[in-house]
Amino acid sequence: MSAPNADKPNEGIVGSAINTVTNAAQYVSETIQGKSAEAQKEADKEKAKGNVPGQDGLGDRVSGALGAAQNKMDEGKHNTAAEANKRST
Repeated sequence: MSAPNADKPNEGIVGSAINTVTNAAQYVSETIQGKSAEAQKEADKEKAKGNVPGQDGLGDRVSGALGAAQNKMDEGKHNTAAEANKRST
């Protein structure tokens, strides 16, 4: 998770442009990571429901539920970071 770069008072136009580009790149990166966490969360939800062939035992289902919860937190963290970077571009 990357915090946005803030412009410093004496940074000038070039420094400001570099920060804008850096924040935009971080926004894209965090957005992709958020989407990846969302996809993994959905896969883990199916595992928790017992809908994945060969992974429908109780241990697998508990693992899927815990994985889905962790991925939900990761998704929120990345989406929040992406929004912060988006607002600072």
